[in-house]
Amino acid sequence: MSRTMAEIRADLPRLLTPLPGPKARAVIERDRAVLSPSYTRPYPLVVKRGEGAIVEDVDGNRFLDMNAGIAVVAAGHCHPKVVEAIQRQAAQLIHMSGTDFYYENMVELAEKLVRIAPGGVPRRVYFGNSGAEAVEAALKLARYHTGRDKFIAFFGAFHGRTMGALSLTGSKNIQRRGFGPLVPGVTHIPYAYCFRCAYGKQPETCAVECVKVIEEQLVRCILPAEEVAAIVLEPVQGEGGYIVPPPKFFDELQRVARRLGILIIADEVQSGMGRTGKMWASEHFGLMPDVLAVAKGIASGMPLGAAIARAELMQWKPGAHASTFGGNPVAVAAALATLELLETELVGNAARIGSHMLSRLREWVRRHRRVGEVRGLGLMIGIEFVKDQATRERDPELRDRIEQLAFERGLLVLAAGPNSIRLSPPLVITRDQADFAIDTLEDCLSKATA
Repeated sequence: MSRTMAEIRADLPRLLTPLPGPKARAVIERDRAVLSPSYTRPYPLVVKRGEGAIVEDVDGNRFLDMNAGIAVVAAGHCHPKVVEAIQRQAAQLIHMSGTDFYYENMVELAEKLVRIAPGGVPRRVYFGNSGAEAVEAALKLARYHTGRDKFIAFFGAFHGRTMGALSLTGSKNIQRRGFGPLVPGVTHIPYAYCFRCAYGKQPETCAVECVKVIEEQLVRCILPAEEVAAIVLEPVQGEGGYIVPPPKFFDELQRVARRLGILIIADEVQSGMGRTGKMWASEHFGLMPDVLAVAKGIASGMPLGAAIARAELMQWKPGAHASTFGGNPVAVAAALATLELLETELVGNAARIGSHMLSRLREWVRRHRRVGEVRGLGLMIGIEFVKDQATRERDPELRDRIEQLAFERGLLVLAAGPNSIRLSPPLVITRDQADFAIDTLEDCLSKATA
């Protein structure tokens, strides 16, 4: 009997044991005894190694990773050029603290980030270790520069779990429950839609109405503009469900922010570094943020975050903000290798493969009444599941069932928002792998709704 393509091709899944396998079960039992129960594990995957868009578990089962380690490994798992850069730097210098001394490769990375940041204006860079740290730096900088203490954020947003970033986060109440009081002065409003209707009914009209909430209600009634330091947003919402606003939203937002002297902080932690088929999601909308928060894909798995601000804003005094490990030379070396790959090949691949995937997936809305919407840019794609297209009633149970069925087929996907699955694979994904993922997901959808 001939073997299937998945059995003979190393770039596709191969399952050797029931899931989880015996070695995975043993690791999970040990994990339960010593690791924090606050970690979210949607399915029992115990990873041993990875290459490109493929990961292998401790039992030898092979999976196609449509998560990229939560949108982190932009260059794929263990890209040879990234691995070589890490090894070379680790043999030379691992740490000396770039906030107290100088590293040449830190300067080189900052120069490259300034060059590629949207807007073509002079900028400065602060390095931390994560997306949450990048957001925290952006918040502190906005307060420091403006002398104002309040922020506007959006429902559905996820900006991190440290206290400042958590105060902006409006994704799930479990993330905030039990941690109050949070940092005061944050007001949340609907993201790119007004209070009076659901997102997607009239996108352009909703976008304008959303900004009117800021201009005509918040500022006039409860939130004096002279007290607002910044508006903080994700150009494409991640945890909120991979929501893509219409360009009019950003046109109006920038108009109001500039008129009122309010800064715009773009959290590109998930949407940046080529994920949307451009280096920054902001570029799709003509958005020129005052500060960008960057992390995840910047170093293909090494811990690194950055706040990239207009140079005239980042004028705080020495000691005002710092990080012992931020800009660690090994993480910076990984980022330099990743940026080279992004600029030469990966951003273009994200645009091409993402366009192909979106074209195929949008057919689902016509063929499957339980698919409410397919949305995205590049390789940042969300599929929304509903009980019926006519009512658009959300169906998180169906979404969760498909997520589990996909895992059982060797396909790794994750939830986003109340009823969506997100697809955010490594930017090295091939067309064959993309087609395999779509075919597998459609089979899971058919099985789950049979």
